[in-house]
Amino acid sequence: MAASQTLDMTRPQKLFTLAGVMLGMLLAALDQTIVSTAGPAIQRDLHIPASLYAWLTTSYLVASTVLVPVYGKLSDGFGRRRILVIGILIFLGGSALCGLSRTTIQLILARAVQGAGSASLFTSAFAIVADIFPPAERGKYQGLFGAMFGLSSVVGPLVGGFLTDRLSWHWVFFVNLPLGAVALVFILTRMPPLRRPGARPSVDVGGALTLALFAVPLLVALSLGRTGSAGDAVGHAWDSPLILGMLAVSVVGLIAFLLVERSAREPLVDLSLFRNRVFAVGNLATFLNGGVFLGAIVFLPLFMVNVVGLSATRSGFILTPLTLGVVTSNIMSGQLVSRWGRYKPLMLIGQVVLMTGFGIMAFTLSPDSTQGELTLKMILVGLGLGPSIPLFTLAIQNGVAPHQMGVATASATFFRQMGSTMGVALLGTVFGGVLTSSMATHMAEATRNVPTEWRREFAAPSDAGGQVGGEGAVGGRMFDAAALKARLAVDFDRRREALTRAAGEGDAQARGQLEGLARARESAESTVDQVAWAFKTAFTESIRHLYRVTLLLAALAFLVVLALPELPLRKSNAPPPAAVE
Repeated sequence: MAASQTLDMTRPQKLFTLAGVMLGMLLAALDQTIVSTAGPAIQRDLHIPASLYAWLTTSYLVASTVLVPVYGKLSDGFGRRRILVIGILIFLGGSALCGLSRTTIQLILARAVQGAGSASLFTSAFAIVADIFPPAERGKYQGLFGAMFGLSSVVGPLVGGFLTDRLSWHWVFFVNLPLGAVALVFILTRMPPLRRPGARPSVDVGGALTLALFAVPLLVALSLGRTGSAGDAVGHAWDSPLILGMLAVSVVGLIAFLLVERSAREPLVDLSLFRNRVFAVGNLATFLNGGVFLGAIVFLPLFMVNVVGLSATRSGFILTPLTLGVVTSNIMSGQLVSRWGRYKPLMLIGQVVLMTGFGIMAFTLSPDSTQGELTLKMILVGLGLGPSIPLFTLAIQNGVAPHQMGVATASATFFRQMGSTMGVALLGTVFGGVLTSSMATHMAEATRNVPTEWRREFAAPSDAGGQVGGEGAVGGRMFDAAALKARLAVDFDRRREALTRAAGEGDAQARGQLEGLARARESAESTVDQVAWAFKTAFTESIRHLYRVTLLLAALAFLVVLALPELPLRKSNAPPPAAVE
């Protein structure tokens, strides 16, 4: 059905429709964050190289991003409900494959299948809201959708951490199956077809293929790229032929996509819309905010496990305050914009709060940071992130003609997803590069006086060079001071018993060695503490650098929002009014 028409639906029908869409959206959004907490256990169990860790999220987002415009076109032709159901079925199939995965490649591919399904869910959600509510009412309902997305950022890690600790990481994916079944039953029995009579589906195959040709090589290059002149077993230097080749293919894909879209009868992205300042500037701001949203969340549990020392379940709880901030500001901004009819002031306030939160994280995190300290900081970050979800989509929809609503909605979702995908890949590269360098520096200092027989124990987690400190560094198998001290204790106890027996038999040399054994044990335990602190320091420096990058992106987004024209919110499907000066 056309997004340009407001459906004649009763209020109960609208509420049931919203509830069904929210169930589907929550199902997909959960899986964008659930791996952030289950990741350490997955990485340890499947022996995933640290340089591929970000691909557990990136593969999901790549598939979702490329297919968003395709699903938008299909839903216009086949109806929103049918495409929503197909998306849920694909997503559940991917979830089952994830749970059954036994290798890294299997899991990454299964996550891509999940992403292919989730693209339908996100596209349908915002298109359905545009179908049934005019812009003046739409903000408060899109705020609820944004709150659902924010809620997933904490429910996912909480559920994922609980299932990982109590059962296994496989269940963080299997749990989607009963949840998806409930969503399917509700949607099929309560939601109308939402299809325009006589509509004929149209798919821009050339546009979809060239879009994939642009996006996939670019994201692979961002994931595999490494600083330095020589890569590692998995990563490659930025100036290596492989990385440069993929970037070149991406540029060719972008040029081909633009050429195809200019001549397509039903393009995936209507290029003429970019002459509309609200559409162009709004999508740029959406892209930048998408880049920082997941980046602010995905890597934080690694800090909680490796520095604060929490279990998988407890590390998930640190995201609860962030989500409360997201949900609160999300709902409030949606309500306020519907009441005031103005969105730009709320956007600017949100960006200022977000920059403040990122700045505090970037310059105050330390190896001895506590969970309570991080709670306050994450509330602030959440309050800044919340308004970006509903307000930018609303501004873009309000700035185009009614007959362009479907294309505009799909474009906003595409740019948000593209920003998230590139953001996670870019921030993962930054995190890994800083961690590798910092780990080498601090470990060299901490292990300077370590006995030869123990040096391998201390160096093992950081001997992988470009692989971000080895398999365990990113996945949560950081240097375990308590475990190493326990092994040291067993070794020293064995030596003490042997020397005690020898001294009792009159061995004078054994008595002398026994006297020095206690001092040696104390020195060894002190070295263990120094090495543990070196690991914490390296992780802290990596996270702080990551938040400095997000701070720069948020500042750039603020400048973009300043340039965004503001239009009064329409109370009907009349053409867009003039911009507010």
